[in-house]
Amino acid sequence: MEFGFTPEQEKYRQEIRDFIKKELPPGFEAGVGGHVESDEEWQIARSMTKKLSQKGWLNIAWPKEYGGQDNHMFSVILNEEMNYWCSPGLDFGGVGMLAPALMAHGNEEQKKEHLSKKAAGDVVWCQGWSEPEAGSDLPNLKTRAVEDGDDYVINGQKVWTSLAHHADWCFLLAKTDPEAQPKHRGITFFLVDFKTPGITVSPLTTMSKERSFSEVFYDNVRVPKKNIVGEINAGFKVAMTAAGFERSGIYRIALALRNVDRLIEWAKRPQPDGTVPAKSPVVRQKLADLYLRGRIARLLAYRVAWLQAEGAEPEWEASIARVFG
Repeated sequence: MEFGFTPEQEKYRQEIRDFIKKELPPGFEAGVGGHVESDEEWQIARSMTKKLSQKGWLNIAWPKEYGGQDNHMFSVILNEEMNYWCSPGLDFGGVGMLAPALMAHGNEEQKKEHLSKKAAGDVVWCQGWSEPEAGSDLPNLKTRAVEDGDDYVINGQKVWTSLAHHADWCFLLAKTDPEAQPKHRGITFFLVDFKTPGITVSPLTTMSKERSFSEVFYDNVRVPKKNIVGEINAGFKVAMTAAGFERSGIYRIALALRNVDRLIEWAKRPQPDGTVPAKSPVVRQKLADLYLRGRIARLLAYRVAWLQAEGAEPEWEASIARVFG
């Protein structure tokens, strides 16, 4: 098996690096997945998103029929480089997760309404999945959606919703059949306009002072049936399609590899007491272990990306890559 990239792919990688060097303000660094904190940083992130859109890179993995270039591996390289160099701008939720789920499970009206806006970088999406009692155990979610005429009325709470305070729309999971067994068979996938009455966004501040997460409360929020993706009570399948593109985690791994590279460079420098950490056999062993684990994680992510490029929907492979990463 060939683990290397083609000359064309390596040329594209260098083009991305040149783009970042030119467009990103000196010294600017985003967090995991391009997260930023201040309003000024958010404006820089949005500017980068628009520039990526103008170059046709934002949706480069999409099929040509939806305006993309049908080049999934280029998208992987873009994600890797943007995150290794701590650059914001990638619309990971809307373009990277929701768009593939819409292409696989959405109807033509939904694709027509939402895909072009995502590709243009005009709409900010957030992911309404996690709850206070349902994170990794997603089928245990409690947010309810009850049918009422042409709508579903949603009540509940979500937490750790990235970018909710900036979002225009949310792709939301809610229980439409709380008695279903197994539990994941009673979940439906909704597209929710954040301008809908009854939605309250409450930003959270973490111990590290990060403010990119929020709690979101839904109080009798009416969502039209046309905003259901896939079938009623079959939303978990839609969610797993979206999650497969998230769980390979190449963006997290790229940022972690950058940190390892920085740590190695730091270990080579003399400290105030005159010692050089990298000269310690114990430190060298630990650094080598980190380095190798990072490369293994990247290969697992590459494997998932290759399967996706071949048209497969890796589930356990993506979960393995996510856990190890």
